[in-house]
Amino acid sequence: MSLFVDIKKKFKGFTLDVEFNSEGQNLGILGASGCGKTMTLKCIAGIEKPDEGRIVLNDKVLFDSDKKINLPPQKRNVGYLFQNYALFPNMTVNQNIGIGVCRRKDKKLIVDKMRELLHLNSLGNRYPMQLSGGQQQRVALARILAYEPKVLMLDEPFSAMDSYLKDQLKEELFEILKMYQGEFLMVSHDREEIYRFCNKIAILDKGKMIITGDTKAIFNHPSCIEAARITGCKNISRASKISDFQIEAIDWSIILSTSTMVDENVKYVGIRAHDVRIATNQMVENLIEVDYVGLSEGPFEDSVIFKSTKGTNECNIWYKRVKTNGDNITQGVIPKHIFFPREKIILLR
Repeated sequence: MSLFVDIKKKFKGFTLDVEFNSEGQNLGILGASGCGKTMTLKCIAGIEKPDEGRIVLNDKVLFDSDKKINLPPQKRNVGYLFQNYALFPNMTVNQNIGIGVCRRKDKKLIVDKMRELLHLNSLGNRYPMQLSGGQQQRVALARILAYEPKVLMLDEPFSAMDSYLKDQLKEELFEILKMYQGEFLMVSHDREEIYRFCNKIAILDKGKMIITGDTKAIFNHPSCIEAARITGCKNISRASKISDFQIEAIDWSIILSTSTMVDENVKYVGIRAHDVRIATNQMVENLIEVDYVGLSEGPFEDSVIFKSTKGTNECNIWYKRVKTNGDNITQGVIPKHIFFPREKIILLR
């Protein structure tokens, strides 16, 4: 199965310009709030009409501006899980699940099957207002799956959940999606959700698709500064090539050795906070003398903030580390040097 999308749509002060091919893989669209993720799904579903382009699902043309093709939503065979689930408040769970089932003869069998699959057996006669957020999500999924869509689209599926429920619901959804026979498309601003659920990723920034590819490969080597930031890289400096395997990090005022060849297009260098290391001696390469700026404490890991003693004041260096009982930093012993392992350095356009 494959979903091909190449569309443009102008809004006031904003242009959506998206192109990707799922190639039969579960695709995640990652981007900040307001970048056009939901609008992309609405165009695929037929709720919004692009100004130009094509949308093709399994060789079936859903939209083609040149050929004047624009199938209505009910003929696209696309399942769309809205952020608020869009359940009918005056209908029971059974009625909500069965609303999209056209085959009257086996409608009850399909509803019963979906209710069992989504662990809703005891809730058939309840109304949405009598359900928890997680139960509402499962009802919405059951309604979509009963429709037997060729592609399932999930729009920020956990945005309405509190943090206490999210982990459990992610596990439930992960198991449900493993049973789903089609492919799915998920949009989120949460990089951990995309990393967990999707083996292919497309990064959207201000309405434009800036990079697509294997999820793990892009997280490890984002290649451009926008992708690095969206995937969570906090430490980025302007850069200038010195040699094939050396680059100057201008904002940190240091020349770094790299394991990847530096090409002429590299303008920035980065390293993720989890990959920064505390130097126990001064014999390591890529050593940076630092001043301590502050500590941002979390329940299980902390972010320690440094700045290079020779670098620009505006460019902090973030170091993430898991809490331990014998932690030197929280005991007031502040390191004076950190270093960047050459294999962890990210070269960016």
